[in-house]
Amino acid sequence: MLKMWVIVTAAGSSRRMGGVNKLLMPLHGKPLLVHTLSYFEKHSLVRGVVVSAPADQREVYLSLVREHGLSKVVAVVAGGAERQDSIRNALGALSCSAEEAVAIHDGARPCLSGDLLERLVEALQGAEGSLPMVAVKDTIKRVDGQGKVLQTLVRSELFAAQTPQVFRYAAIVEAHRKAHAEGYLGTDDCSLIEYFGGTIRAVEGDYRNLKVTTPEDVEMVEAYV
Repeated sequence: MLKMWVIVTAAGSSRRMGGVNKLLMPLHGKPLLVHTLSYFEKHSLVRGVVVSAPADQREVYLSLVREHGLSKVVAVVAGGAERQDSIRNALGALSCSAEEAVAIHDGARPCLSGDLLERLVEALQGAEGSLPMVAVKDTIKRVDGQGKVLQTLVRSELFAAQTPQVFRYAAIVEAHRKAHAEGYLGTDDCSLIEYFGGTIRAVEGDYRNLKVTTPEDVEMVEAYV
């Protein structure tokens, strides 16, 4: 099976956590980020990992990598103004061939398990990218700036995107190059491939693959780590 490199995004501002770096928060005695990186450290498909970090905390992240013996982390790069800039910086630190796979994962999602990476790689057949998705449980409505409900969307057609999102290296590098040149800012990496006409395939995700965004998320994630 195709081997892969992994980019872990860890350069966010944690605004909704009151400015506290959520990736350094302890979960069962280890920082949240270490739990995330440990999954990739142990996975046989993973050749190496690049972490994007806040520029002023790069040394802190490097110390964590050394302290916890995360030997697959080959670089910790400074993040940019936007998540997309951070990913582009990290892509430049990879040593990939054009057809190798690259997984891009939120550092704040530490609850990975099972055969997800294998299924995402298999889904790359005939596609530029793949991602895990879960069905939306709530009814979703479109609302204007004044709070007026404009439309109730068809719930059976709606899914929440998760990470890791997996791509052919050449495809995601080119998508980021074009997006930067055009000033296009996507909501995730798959959206860049979609914007430029590429094919994305979905696999079944996991509701436990939570992203820590608010303080309330921490207790839920602790139950799964």
